[in-house]
Parts: sequence; structure tokens; C-alpha cells
Amino acid sequence: MTRRIVRTGVQLGIITFLVLLFIFILDNRFRVLPNKVHGYLPMHHEGLVLTDITVTTCSLISSCSVASDNWHRIEKDLYLDQGWFSHAYVHVQRKREEDLLDTDRVVFDLRIGRLDPTVSEKDQGAERWESRSAGIWLLRSSKRHASDSQKAITAVDVLFGADAVEPRAGWEIKDQAILISASPDTPEPRLSVRHGTPKSLTKPTPRVRKDGKFKILQVSDLHLSTGLGYCRDPVPPSPGGAICDADPRTLEFVGSVLDSERPDMVVLSGDQVNGETAPDAQTAVFKFAELFIKRNIPYAIIFGNHDDEGSLDRAAIMSLTQSLPLSLSEPGPATVDGVGNYVVEVLARGTSSHSALSLYLLDTHGYSPDETHFKGYDWLKKSQLDWLRETATSLRNSAAHKEYAHIHLDMAFIHIPLPEYRNIGNLVPGSGQRLEPPTAPGFNSGAKDVFIENNIFAVSCGHDHANDYCTVEPHSEPDKVALSTVGKRLWMCYAGGAGFGGYGGYGGYRRRVRVWDFDMNEAKVETWKRVEGGEDEGRVDVKVVVDGGRVVEG
Repeated sequence: MTRRIVRTGVQLGIITFLVLLFIFILDNRFRVLPNKVHGYLPMHHEGLVLTDITVTTCSLISSCSVASDNWHRIEKDLYLDQGWFSHAYVHVQRKREEDLLDTDRVVFDLRIGRLDPTVSEKDQGAERWESRSAGIWLLRSSKRHASDSQKAITAVDVLFGADAVEPRAGWEIKDQAILISASPDTPEPRLSVRHGTPKSLTKPTPRVRKDGKFKILQVSDLHLSTGLGYCRDPVPPSPGGAICDADPRTLEFVGSVLDSERPDMVVLSGDQVNGETAPDAQTAVFKFAELFIKRNIPYAIIFGNHDDEGSLDRAAIMSLTQSLPLSLSEPGPATVDGVGNYVVEVLARGTSSHSALSLYLLDTHGYSPDETHFKGYDWLKKSQLDWLRETATSLRNSAAHKEYAHIHLDMAFIHIPLPEYRNIGNLVPGSGQRLEPPTAPGFNSGAKDVFIENNIFAVSCGHDHANDYCTVEPHSEPDKVALSTVGKRLWMCYAGGAGFGGYGGYGGYRRRVRVWDFDMNEAKVETWKRVEGGEDEGRVDVKVVVDGGRVVEG
């Protein structure tokens, strides 16, 4: 009996090993496992230089690897896993500078095209362009110490689509796409390269302006894709019935608002990435980041239910966003449910170290973890609300808050609305429209009361694109709440959907964003919206939320 058990165990072990080996080989060729398993993030290797770059294509009978030392594959299929029988990958050969041999040649320029760049280049001296597969041309130095120059290429990445952008300092995206035979529906792969050493980043410090004011633009539900994307329910339609490309139109709209409103900070309140149409989420992230980086505007993100449905999970997107210039985003404590529970402190004007405004950003997760009892969407968890209480208490008792000479204000941003958003009886007249039923969670974790108890005057969400109203909710047990500095009520607003890659409809809903304008001199807060297209591109539904440090009752 014992020998039979041992024999069976050995057989099961061999079978398991063979199955895992088969999956590994299959995934190496065809990427059959989900993208999240691979967890791709751009590789940055300090102290390394590139000595060669090429593209390999594989099929049922060939490998996607380079059989040589020091070659590394960028884990992005150039066909975005949409090829029936073919896959292709960029490979780079890299070495540490101190390990370079006299025979090694360092790459310091790269072009893509069908013709030798030498035809149009002058004064190349002894250097010659070398051809590689997929239309890649390399200019490599024959001098070993060329790697000391900031001109040497030290990293390569792959982005996708004619509208791909590169927001990272020291990087440049190539105008010409990699030359491979792909379906017209597959966004074209494009190389981005970094010259020299990585640029150091300094996290910005949000601060009230000299005039005592601070403005936040809340942008929700961008629903950006890999590639141009397709418009859903565009209002107004494109002139002359032209094809509506979602991402360019979305980014043009948000860019125009940035230029006219000139906010001091942007809060992206979820569903920046339309996971279903983002097989390369990095490309989508770079699109929204580039909007703010080129205008020198700090920004912070939280997640919606669609962000992590593409090639990157929440942790990977947060890590990527943190690595970009002007990002205020943070993953938050690992002991708290979700990714992206953090607070941004806006300091008083001048050189003061005192906090004037605290912004709480919270992850409302995705779909209900208990569909049997609570259908629909997830909710703020106990660990998050405990963290908020502890953080708010600690900040209130700190010198940075206590010594602030004016009235300190606190606000929160989430993606999925709280259950109380359904209470239309408390809807603020003239604050916006309720065009669709709020898809709030079925379970109420008590977040509204926790917000009020911790002096948060307003919470603003996204998620339901065609809703852009505000409601004012009292505490569930106001007599049991200690008198707060702002009152015993909470403004709860929708931002409205900004992206054409997400649904619209509902009787001609037009994309919009919400502005929060703080006058810290008067402890006054106003909010309004900006709408895309039409005659009302100015401020819509202007409302005073806080006046003299007290919540307005609506």
C-alpha cells in the first residue's frame, strides 16, 4: 500500500511538472496566460548601455528568443497578442559600462524606415548605419568609451498607436512605427528610447497661490485605449459624419479646459484606462499624464472598476504613474484594503509648512465581493475607514494643522458613489442632472458618517457618466456627533464622464469635468462644470459649497 501511494505521488508530480513545462513553453511562444501574470513594467537598468537591438518573430515552429548572451526581451508582443500564428518581440543586448570590451559597439542613435538613413545624413564620418529586422537602423560607435556620453541609448521601450506619447524625461518616441505585417486593427508598435542616465524626479508640493486661492480640476472616466479608440454616443457628433476617434477628442477637450481654467492640481477619479480596449495600459496612462506634464500641473489618481482590466493591475499602474513627472499619486499603506488610499496636503501660501487643505483619495475597488447578498459594486472597507479616522486625527493634532492661521478644509475623492447618492430628495437644485440610476454598492459601510465626523465637507465621485449632480446629506445621528468645524452635513457630487471611450447616451449627454475652486482667505469653496462642445462651454451649474468655513445646506 505504501509503495502504491509513493508511486502515485511520483506519477502525479511528473504529470504536474510536464503540464507546467508545457504551459511555460506555450506561453513563451503565444502568451496564453493573462497579461497580469506577466506584470510588465518598463525595465530601467542603471549603469547599463545597449550594444544591439533587434526584433524576433516567432510562429508555431520557431522561437521568440535570441540564442546569445546578454540579450533581454521586452515583454510586449508587437502584435498585442492579436496575431493568430505570429508573435514578435523587441530584444536588446546590454552590458555594464565597466564590462565593455574593445570589440563592443555602443548604440547611440536609432531610426526606423525602409531606406538607409545614410542617404540623408551628412558628416557621419566613419560611422555607418546598420540594418536590423523590422526596419530598425542602428548607429553604433566603434569607440569603447562612447558609453560615457549622454548620447548613448541606455533603455528601450515599446508603446502602441499613432497617438502614442512619451511623457518621461530623457525619453523620445520614434515617429515611424516598427515595420511588421500586422492587422490594420492592431495599434502600430513604436519604439521609445532613453539617452543617458535616468533623470531624477522631485515630487511636487501643492501650495495655495499668492492670492490665497487653489483650484482643482476633477477629471473622471477618461476611458483611454491603446490606439485611437472608438467614440461611444458622441454628442455633438463629428462634423460631416466623420469618424470619431475617442482618445484624441477626449484629450483635446480636457486640454482646452486645462488651458482656460489653469488649475493648480488635477484629480483623476477613476477609469482613466478602458481596460477592455487597452491591451497595453502603459500607452493609455502616458496619454493622460502627458496632458498635465507638458503644462506643469501636478496630478493624483485613484482607480475605477475598469483601470485594471487591461494589461496592468492596480499596483503596476500606480507604480508606473509614480515614476512619472509631477505625479502626487501613492499606493497607500499595504495594510489597508485597495491600492491608492492616501492624502495630499496642500500647504499654505508662501514658504509656510502649514497645511491649508487636506485631500483624501480612496480606492473604491471594483465589483462586489459578495454578489449573492450585495449585487453590483464594491464598497469602502473597514480598514480604509479606520485609516481615514486615524490619519485625520493625527493630522488635526499636528503642528502643521494647528498652527495654520486660517480655517483648514478637508475633502475626499472616490470613484464608485456612496449608497446615499441615491437619495434624490436631498439633491441640490441647479447642481446638475440625474440621468441614470446611481450604481452605488448594495452594502453601506457607513463612509458618509465617517467623512462628516472627520470634518470632510465634500466627497466627489465618477463612475456614473451621465450624472453630474450634487446632493447634501446630514449625518445619520447628528445629535450624537460632536460639533465639527464645518458642520454636520456632507456635499456629495458627481464629476460627470469626460471620456468618449466610455458610454454616453441618456438623452444627449455631453462629456464634462468638474472644477473645485478654493478661496482660503474666506474659507469659501465653489464648484462648477465645464462641458465639451456646444454653446455652454463656460462655467455650468456654479454652486457655493462652503462659505466662511461652514457647509452650505444646498
